[in-house]
Amino acid sequence: MTSGKVATTIGYERRYNPALHFDDREAFVHFMTSDQPVRPANIANIVAINQGRRPLTMGVPTAPAVEASRVAELQRAGHVVIDTRSNAEFGAAHVPGSLHVHLSSPEFEQRVGWVAPADARVLLVVDDEDRLAQALRALAFVGLDARVAGCLAGGIKAWQEAGQPTGHMPQITVQELHARLPGGGLAVLDVRERSEWFGGHIEGARHLSYKQLTARLAELQLTPEAPLAVVCHSGARSSMAASLLARHGFRALMNVTGGMVAWREAGLPMVR
Repeated sequence: MTSGKVATTIGYERRYNPALHFDDREAFVHFMTSDQPVRPANIANIVAINQGRRPLTMGVPTAPAVEASRVAELQRAGHVVIDTRSNAEFGAAHVPGSLHVHLSSPEFEQRVGWVAPADARVLLVVDDEDRLAQALRALAFVGLDARVAGCLAGGIKAWQEAGQPTGHMPQITVQELHARLPGGGLAVLDVRERSEWFGGHIEGARHLSYKQLTARLAELQLTPEAPLAVVCHSGARSSMAASLLARHGFRALMNVTGGMVAWREAGLPMVR
């Protein structure tokens, strides 16, 4: 046997695997398709690549530098700007309407696939040429490099020097957040996964994974003017989620720096 095993688990599976206990086809299909994770926006592209219907980059991916004024034009035409810089840099100044996905994340390309609208052309904001190459290599793993139309020439500094407007994302520490709760008129949104939420969260916080944020935004029952602090494990996913909310018109957002790691280390109370 190629696995090296000398025994089979078929008998055990037939006895204990609930998926093998159905006689009705519809009941089996319902069981197998219920409670499935949300499909990433890029899944159709990945499937097409696996089926050979779309090409996968085999060489070194490249992207042209695009001047600030042209980036603004392309963004108005529907291109999505992905800012790959740090939370602090994105918070200080960014292209309005851009999505923030920190390049340092080991899940960078997957997260871009989650938040970038299907088939939308992408423009990157990076620190330098080395970061651009790193981002393109990562995106090539999931076929997203083909959707990159270019990168902002000269980065955010050139954008500002061209007189283009900038957006800002305030950062709030866990101590500042705790001081404003409860009764401070500030709502908290936790964008981690369910298992992380059940492991411990801030009392009174709302929960919705960043992966479901766009599709289920109305469930939050929050007005765009309501002050909202967004939190995750360490601050990266929350910054990304906050940028998504900003694209949907939310105007009083704050990213919680350090996330629940900092909250726990500060000895602040949690609900489990």
